[in-house]
Amino acid sequence: MAPHSRLNYKQALAWLYGLQRFGIKLGLENIRRLLDEYCNGVWVKRPALVAASASTPKVIHVAGTNGKGSVCAMIDSICRAQGYRTGLFTSPHLITFRERIRVNGGMISENAVADGLTTIRDLTADWDPHPTFFEVTTALALKHFGDARIAIAILETGLGGRLDATNAVQSDVSVITPIGLDHEKWLGHTLVEITGEKAGIIKPKVPVVSAPQELQAKEGIRARAAECDAPLHFVNGLYDQSSIALRGRHQKENAAVAIAAIQAANIHVTEKAIVRGLTAIEWSARFQKWDAHTIIDGAHNPSAARILAQTWREVFGDQKATLVLAVLSDKDLRGICEALVSIAASVLLPKICSERAAAPEELAKIFDGVISGCRGGASPAGSWSSCLTISLAGSVDEALELARTNSHPILITGSLHFAGEVLAHLRGRPAAFEECAQ
Repeated sequence: MAPHSRLNYKQALAWLYGLQRFGIKLGLENIRRLLDEYCNGVWVKRPALVAASASTPKVIHVAGTNGKGSVCAMIDSICRAQGYRTGLFTSPHLITFRERIRVNGGMISENAVADGLTTIRDLTADWDPHPTFFEVTTALALKHFGDARIAIAILETGLGGRLDATNAVQSDVSVITPIGLDHEKWLGHTLVEITGEKAGIIKPKVPVVSAPQELQAKEGIRARAAECDAPLHFVNGLYDQSSIALRGRHQKENAAVAIAAIQAANIHVTEKAIVRGLTAIEWSARFQKWDAHTIIDGAHNPSAARILAQTWREVFGDQKATLVLAVLSDKDLRGICEALVSIAASVLLPKICSERAAAPEELAKIFDGVISGCRGGASPAGSWSSCLTISLAGSVDEALELARTNSHPILITGSLHFAGEVLAHLRGRPAAFEECAQ
């Protein structure tokens, strides 16, 4: 392909996904250079712009282990209900790459993706080191937001915080959702180490809003905030003034954090806008009710799986689930299985699209071990069934067909990637390149 030929949407995504060969490179040098050259320094030089222009977008930056996507979506929905023009940057996507970058709730167009990635490809052709997938995606989002003249940008970190590409942007408030063990290969193997990375989004004198945290995480956040002379507020209550479109007690906690973040950024919203925003929010694969008998949730680590089990009990009581599970191989497989075994009547383990997925046979062995270890007592997650059946399936379609022959409600979970594949299947969209290449 000629160096300066325009990429179409499919070609642009092929180029972007090809950058995954560079792996994950945590650090801010490349993204700062990219934002400086591609976005004309608008985002990396925001402190000067803030003093010069009242029209500079507010930036709400969100990190954490679980709930950060939901908090971002809530902030976006509330601000749009108030009439603000918003930009929302989240990851990963479920069905289409375009989900990651939204203006006023609308996904970035295929043409904008193609044009932006063509420009970035040509700009960075001889860079060494070359920008990564996430750095390029972050720059694409920020340029799109700037062109769309948004009033508020809501940025979700991709991995960690301190060295995440989104941390190159000066924020108006730093938000930290519950921190737990995840991505240990990159962030550390202890809660203290992981908190150090997540709390790295805290900047000098910028307000910090945090969800309730375990003691070690709380202490780490306090220490970083004190070091940065940043005002810190832990949100310990629940939002219960109105209904929330997302189900589960934890979503009431997330809503309280989202509202506190908006207030900390000095963004005016009315109670009416808060109610409208929270009742109208759409955020797929978060205890999503597909039909009367099917729930889809992207829980992908033990702490998220425990919250999922708790929410299942809140909604279904003692009724067990037909669990359809697929997990990425770099996750805590046993921890996830232990968290979910107590709500399962049977388990279906399909082979899925992602090459990163753990083999169904491996998950079956783990479940066998969890059940064997529980005989004669209770599992770490509560009661368990000695009659639990575990079955393998060659595909998502086969797993769903088997699940529907069962009288129990269906719970599809283990990974946002898996949730996306299932949603694509249910919507009649066979998994194509961009779904399988996440």
